[in-house]
Amino acid sequence: MGAVTHRSAPVPSDHSVGMVLKRADQSLLRAKSTAIKPSGLTLPQYVALAELDRHPGVTAAALARACLVTPQAMTVALTSMQEQGLIERSPHPRHHNVLEVRLTDVGRQALDAARRRAEPVEQRIAHEFSAEELISLRSMLVRFIEAVETG
Repeated sequence: MGAVTHRSAPVPSDHSVGMVLKRADQSLLRAKSTAIKPSGLTLPQYVALAELDRHPGVTAAALARACLVTPQAMTVALTSMQEQGLIERSPHPRHHNVLEVRLTDVGRQALDAARRRAEPVEQRIAHEFSAEELISLRSMLVRFIEAVETG
């Protein structure tokens, strides 16, 4: 059975840029959450596992920063993921009070399954734009972030 797609009503031109970005963000989150649900992961778990795949052995604090959540929220998520066998935590070789976080084989399999389901969402977005438009969009979004964060 194919995925159900919902076309949102056009965004009125008088909406602020922030409102349009919020709608885009919510649409993306909703689509990815729906796509990966059959893999058994939540979107926050998927994001954390993908970050661990990019940076094995990262600390919980660094992972929280990368995933844009509080350290407390990441601790709860990591405890759940460890109980599910998705990750393992072990003491840092030189700083024994610091725990490194790594994917387990089960975590890697879950991440791979979720990626296969999430990639079509990203592909649908990419197909709506030319290569030049995607480069411009990324550049504009970075400038937007910088403008907000330096203000």
